[in-house]
Amino acid sequence: QVQLEESGGGLVQAGGSLRLSCTASGRTFSRYGMGWFRQAPGKEREFVSAISRSGGSTSYADSVKGRFTISRDNAKNTVYLQMNSLKPEDTAVYYCAAKDIAVIVTRSIVYDYWGQGTQVTVSS
Repeated sequence: QVQLEESGGGLVQAGGSLRLSCTASGRTFSRYGMGWFRQAPGKEREFVSAISRSGGSTSYADSVKGRFTISRDNAKNTVYLQMNSLKPEDTAVYYCAAKDIAVIVTRSIVYDYWGQGTQVTVSS
């Protein structure tokens, strides 16, 4: 069982930056592939980024490529999402997710564990 808690959301102006963190409970964090997803009002949850167990492989949605960076610190049981050059269309609730799997996972249905989400609002 893994419990995930996101933090770092908030209100920022367009062009600004935020860093989201997702901290996991338990001693086996390094077994989990991790992902970030987001859901805007009235829209379906969408993939943002994912990182492999070791952190050696990453994947990004085209909409955030070049602006967002995912990373992890297995010693701290934490995955990060550095978000730069934020746009109003990035406004959403951001969720982290975990799956005991060695490969990158971009489909939300595959993930077993989810955090409660953190709100990111980008003003124009």
